[in-house]
Amino acid sequence: MEAVVAEESPQSGGPGPFEMRTIRDLVGLMGRHDLAELELKDGERSIRLKRNVPVLTAVPMTAPPVSAPAVVAPVAAAVPVVAAKPVRHLLEIKSPTPGTFYAQDKPGSPAFVQVGTKVNATTVVCVIEAMKIFNEIPSEVTGTIVEICIENKQPVEYGQVLFRVDPAA
Repeated sequence: MEAVVAEESPQSGGPGPFEMRTIRDLVGLMGRHDLAELELKDGERSIRLKRNVPVLTAVPMTAPPVSAPAVVAPVAAAVPVVAAKPVRHLLEIKSPTPGTFYAQDKPGSPAFVQVGTKVNATTVVCVIEAMKIFNEIPSEVTGTIVEICIENKQPVEYGQVLFRVDPAA
């Protein structure tokens, strides 16, 4: 697993485009497109994500110097530093076709797999609908599902990563 550094400026408003879910989606996007760094700005708020950095830290952005005396703001609580986990080799289950991803056979039924599910080469992990044809997608790998990369009923492209599997687990 790759370490990510996130730097976010002090928040000047309520929730917005920098929610944890959005950040997780951006990190996934970086992995799929092999991006080393990504920076976004929204008014005075900004976030910069970097891959392959050994620790996670948060650093406030500094404003340019002003000639008038500055007001000293209270120091924010320190963000804990989390050590990077050892890298492990994960296998990817990719979409063999563009279409709509379905995690379950029909509405209300249990999902085919979830994080922690052990799969083998013939385990059906999802269904992809393409032109009103529902295609069962087998795992084609053996191991334990450690990440589900797409949400139910979302469109997928050919070759898009759907699941990550740890073959050692």
